[in-house]
Amino acid sequence: MLEPQVAGEGASGPTTIAVTRTKDKEKLVRNLGADEVVADGEALRAAGGADVILATSNSMTSTVDTLKGLRPDGRLILMGLSSTDRLEVPADLLLTRGRIIGSQQNGREYLYEALDYAAKGKVKVIAETYPLKEIGQAYERVANGQVRSGR
Repeated sequence: MLEPQVAGEGASGPTTIAVTRTKDKEKLVRNLGADEVVADGEALRAAGGADVILATSNSMTSTVDTLKGLRPDGRLILMGLSSTDRLEVPADLLLTRGRIIGSQQNGREYLYEALDYAAKGKVKVIAETYPLKEIGQAYERVANGQVRSGR
């Protein structure tokens, strides 16, 4: 699972900035379509900030750090959750009128739309397949952010 992926609006249209502290993910996120890669929320702010942060990480620490790069009136779409870390909302989010939106598949019609995008090649999918007897290993790879390429 990738750390938070961030989209902002540049002068020539949308710009996608990936935020990751893991050097080995840089090539991967560029191959997935990131225009830029930064290491944290401060670097995101220095790059111009983001109107929307799509947080896919299961690390709430990384997600909260990335919020430092959210522009005024920006939105955090929270798709990654942690069973151990708590999401602590920084006061800056309130001062800049930021919003937090929780999201999953949002119903069958949206899931169909997402799968249709993937089938048409409009998004890049990373999938690893495991036999049922290795479900523990598969879970650990996701929990530890180690899913990088197909198996």
